[in-house]
Amino acid sequence: MVVGAFPIAKLLYLGIRQLSKPVANRIKAGARHSEFFKTYVCMPPAQLYHWVEMRTKMRLLGFRGATIKPLNEDAAAELGAELLGEVIIFTIGGVCMIAEYTRQSMNSKKKEEELTSKLSGLQDQISEPNQIRRAHV
Repeated sequence: MVVGAFPIAKLLYLGIRQLSKPVANRIKAGARHSEFFKTYVCMPPAQLYHWVEMRTKMRLLGFRGATIKPLNEDAAAELGAELLGEVIIFTIGGVCMIAEYTRQSMNSKKKEEELTSKLSGLQDQISEPNQIRRAHV
């Protein structure tokens, strides 16, 4: 019975992804309570998101040129904190995917190099007797 190697890297990535949600929640909670984060990190993307969302909905419903009121400060801070949390989770997931892809490509490159060296070794073994026969003839 052949047992494969324990996928420790995959387990590590899964653990990181599972931890990303509580970490994102902690950062969101900190962002809600910090005035700096509220004012400069959470609110501008939330207002932009709200503006784009409302503009798109208005155009789909046929209202052109309607003015869009900005969100109030509390709603913008809440939406911005949620967006920040989602960006953090998405970024961690993307980094894990890139790391796994890089690891897999390195493993496949290593296997390919091993096969190439085996093949060249076999070709050398095959050509050796032919060279010895030619030398005796």
